[in-house]
Amino acid sequence: MTATPVAPHDAAERIVIPVSGMTCAACQARVQRTLAKTPGVVDAAVNLMMGNATVAYDPSAVSADALVETIRRTGYGAELPRAERSAVEEQAARDEETAAEFRALRAKAIASGVAGAIAMLVSMAFMTSSVVRWALLAITAIVMAGPGRHFYVRAWAALRHRSADMNTLVALGTGAAFLYSVIATVVPGLFVSHGVAADVYYEAVIIIIALVLTGNAFEARAKRDTAAALRALATLQPPSARIVRGDAEIDVPVERVRAGDVVLVRPGERLPVDGVVVSGASAVDESMLTGESMPVPKAAGDRVIGGTLNATGAFRYRATTLGADSVLARIVQLMRDAQGSRAPIQALADRISAIFVPTVVAISLVTFAAWLVALHAGGASSAEAAVRAFAAAVAVLIIACPCAMGLAVPTAVMVATGKGAELGVLIKGGEALQRAGDVTTVVLDKTGTVTEGAPTVTDLVPAPGETRSADELLALAASVERASEHPLADAIVRRARERGVAVAEVESFASATGRGATGVVDGTGVVVGNAALMAEWAVDVAPLGADADRLAADGRTPVFLAVDGRLAAVLAVADPIRPTSRDAVARLRAMGLDVVLLTGDTERTARAVARAAGIERVVAGVLPDGKVAEVRRLQGEGRVVAMVGDGVNDAPALAQADVGVAIGTGTDVAVEAADVALMRADLHGVVHAIALSRRTMRTMRQNLFWAFAYNVVGIPVAAGVLYPALGILLSPVIASAAMAFSSVSVVSNSLRLRRARIE
Repeated sequence: MTATPVAPHDAAERIVIPVSGMTCAACQARVQRTLAKTPGVVDAAVNLMMGNATVAYDPSAVSADALVETIRRTGYGAELPRAERSAVEEQAARDEETAAEFRALRAKAIASGVAGAIAMLVSMAFMTSSVVRWALLAITAIVMAGPGRHFYVRAWAALRHRSADMNTLVALGTGAAFLYSVIATVVPGLFVSHGVAADVYYEAVIIIIALVLTGNAFEARAKRDTAAALRALATLQPPSARIVRGDAEIDVPVERVRAGDVVLVRPGERLPVDGVVVSGASAVDESMLTGESMPVPKAAGDRVIGGTLNATGAFRYRATTLGADSVLARIVQLMRDAQGSRAPIQALADRISAIFVPTVVAISLVTFAAWLVALHAGGASSAEAAVRAFAAAVAVLIIACPCAMGLAVPTAVMVATGKGAELGVLIKGGEALQRAGDVTTVVLDKTGTVTEGAPTVTDLVPAPGETRSADELLALAASVERASEHPLADAIVRRARERGVAVAEVESFASATGRGATGVVDGTGVVVGNAALMAEWAVDVAPLGADADRLAADGRTPVFLAVDGRLAAVLAVADPIRPTSRDAVARLRAMGLDVVLLTGDTERTARAVARAAGIERVVAGVLPDGKVAEVRRLQGEGRVVAMVGDGVNDAPALAQADVGVAIGTGTDVAVEAADVALMRADLHGVVHAIALSRRTMRTMRQNLFWAFAYNVVGIPVAAGVLYPALGILLSPVIASAAMAFSSVSVVSNSLRLRRARIE
């Protein structure tokens, strides 16, 4: 037999298939095992919380339709995703489904709870009445066929596919209790003749169903809460846009906006689509997308993002990226992908879930047999022993809870990725979330990461005896440099504009490559450049030599200015560190992390920047392949490395690192090489990502511990191990309440991450 060839991972296509009907970890594990065994499937990740399966597959070996059919054959619903819907629309539909699920479960829980209360009161008041027993039989049958119907339908579907899940346990427990009660109602003499009271458990069956449904309803509400951040993002886009057509302004649905349309936005309105400002000015609140609390000034030529809030002025902008290509849709898609992914720590829960239900059924049978033998040996009649053994076996079936194990990790991933988005940190999946918590060394690129990434004039020192003002000297330098294309020249011109200094026309302009430029401004000869250019023009730079050396020692580039053959000033141009870099580095070091500055710049400049940022270790003068080599060397020392860069020149090093972090703005969210994308250029995002990961991993471990501990302790107690010593024996009703509590407690613990202070 020839094995089906499978495409390499990077050549495989990827599809996210909605899956319905999954209720516990065993369901999730069964779908995942089936998909993983399908020829042509490269990788499969099934998410219980998101209700979907993310499959990487070779389209030459298996089709998307075949994958859907494979899932359906396991007993669960599946359908192809709707290609025409954007991520925002998909999330809106998902939110509506989750809300509908919660409403349906709440109604079922209330109905069965009321029926259970009535059944309990009636059975206590009229315990021996045969009429009441028949009435309770009818009520119980209605509850089982109505609110509790899906337990039995799904259990039967699992049985037909030779599998078992949480529904199997509930169906077996309540079904056995109901069958026992029916026999006691129809032929009570069968029990009486053996000296055993013909007790019935109708109220127990109803209350068990009510409690399990109540737990499911709380779980559904908690699932809805875990997606709060996604829901908030999905609702940012307004339903309509005001566009300019000719001389008229018309409102159209946002789906009908086309690239190139001019959109009008007034104060207090949300921007419907991405675009570029063409007229007007305002300040835009981008906090929901970038985490930046202060409104960002916008003027003609600036990019704006759909979903952000216009704070003050009115402006017009031209629509650019729309629909699935918009920044908001890409962010929502990134978060959906991340929340649908799996953290490696989930593997342990999956392995246990795969054998959990069959093991519990086996324990239940052993419990029944052990109680039967023990009671019979203690002198009880066979019938009495069977009744007691039956109650213990049902309690074991009911108390076992694979749901908690299935929810322990995905709920934490969902809440954590949502919390990260609120902080302006997009974490691309559960694996990246887990790895970030293990980081021991943070490697920072210099330009654009620790620094602003744009040369800026930082100093202007006049020569001794110079009578012109600083602005007059800056105007002369900028007038010449305006004709140059050098980055340092651009910094000088930009500084002049910022200060409102008038820049004159230059005549006789000449560029001296690598040294500077010369020209005539208003009849005055001006030379701007380094010491070598000054020497060519016989200008003595000694009067400012000490200042130039001091500036160079601080990592700044000295640029001399000579006017009519005499030294007039020295300007310093540098790429200043970001205002937040020093504090962020201090926080990283306070977290016990080693911080390394890795740059292609000179040793002198790198050391100056490192001193300003509070970084002790510097690796300078390395090209992109040298950055990769340095990351590998650190990994070879056993370190877990996070590489932080701009996501473009640093892409190879980002890919090599254990965790790649791309620092930038909201338009840079799709950096392929990075595991984490920061929505704004602030190293505090790295602090937040690592702190959030550590907090989330602690929550995951707590969830898994309680999920396992609950079952490890609860099942033996339900089986009766404490009865000989302490006389403690759980009834099936108490067991069902404990089962419902276990799932809710795990989800509630994950929800604590929403309120956590991440610093």
